[in-house]
Amino acid sequence: MIRITVPASTANLGAGFDTLALALSMNLEVGLVSPHQPSDARNCDAHHPAAVAFARSGGVGSIWSHDRIPMGRGLGFSGAARVGGALLAIAQRDGVVSANSLDARLAAFAIASELEGHPDNAAASALGGLTVAAAGRAIRVPIAVDADVVVWVPEITTSTKESRTKLNPSVSLTDAVANVSRSSLFVAAMVTGDVAALNDATHDRLHQDVRLAMVPDTKHAMRTALEAGAYASWLSGSGPTMACLVDPTRADAVGRALPKGGVVHHLKMDLNGPVAR
Repeated sequence: MIRITVPASTANLGAGFDTLALALSMNLEVGLVSPHQPSDARNCDAHHPAAVAFARSGGVGSIWSHDRIPMGRGLGFSGAARVGGALLAIAQRDGVVSANSLDARLAAFAIASELEGHPDNAAASALGGLTVAAAGRAIRVPIAVDADVVVWVPEITTSTKESRTKLNPSVSLTDAVANVSRSSLFVAAMVTGDVAALNDATHDRLHQDVRLAMVPDTKHAMRTALEAGAYASWLSGSGPTMACLVDPTRADAVGRALPKGGVVHHLKMDLNGPVAR
């Protein structure tokens, strides 16, 4: 029985709108329907994002999914599902070994990002670690920061498509330069281990303020995380989840300080990416 495990992701990371993402130690699984599939898996209908990507990639037959990533919460559910579906089709056609290759991951990224309409979540779920996605490419960036990721997930959901309609279609040169410089600073800080730069690096002028106006509790959670000692906090994807980078020795304390109106997950950065087996 072929099974693909794919990590969740937190995207944008503040200023890296539609470009930066980080894979997380929360995952979903997809596989071919068989008598031996997990008892808690559910068969996917034709509209499930994993099934759409599976069919788009030439997969044949029915598939199941075990969705441990909450939907509509800003943790890259659809991106992970689409990467999983595409890799499952590759594993069905070319074998598990081929599906674990970099070429297969990049092929899955291409399919998933096309279906997503934006590449950031798909890149992190396809490659693992910290990724930069631009100009049709996805590149994994080496990480020198020793940090855990604490996420605060409220009960409400958001729609990425709807939230994008609230964003200004044009921005000032000043705001554009500010975001380019901050997102570049984030990558540099993660590569060099300069944790003192991470808070400044996540300040955004393009999307966060507009989205946070719709989820004020998330804005409060971001501020609370920083006050409790997190290196940096940001709106995860289009929200409503808040994510923050934390010294591993402070992660539990930061989690306890967060508001009661959400579920706290203490996660690691997923450095492995998807696995076919």
